Amino acid sequence: MKEVPMPYIKSNQTGIVLVVVASFFFAPLWLLALLWLIEVAGLATGGRYNLFIRLAKPWLKTAGKETQAQELARFNNTLAVIFLSLAVLSFSLGWTVAGYAFAVMLLAAAGAALLGYCVGCTVYFQYKQFLARRRIRHS
Repeated sequence: MKEVPMPYIKSNQTGIVLVVVASFFFAPLWLLALLWLIEVAGLATGGRYNLFIRLAKPWLKTAGKETQAQELARFNNTLAVIFLSLAVLSFSLGWTVAGYAFAVMLLAAAGAALLGYCVGCTVYFQYKQFLARRRIRHS
């Protein structure tokens, strides 16, 4: 199983938190759209072209550090892209309250992950449990 060093994960989460907070004060549509591009590029390339990881990489020490399964990191990044897509779409349609609601959900998830609780990991675990129960029932 491929693993992603946690410092890379944390740098991405930090970037998400900083950009989302900045979007509350300046041009939410454009900042969230920029964040969407960064996250989609990272998702599409397995993290190789995630701007936050690229910027932080020279200063990060990953040897002997905690890791996260690449599959889980990809799942969490997909959730981030979904929330960003919904936020950007909402702001584009003039649904400001919905746009901020999706941005706050993303901020809460990334902020909680930085503090040690991974919401996406919990969702992933429940999803895998659902699939396992479904497989057992249908076999």
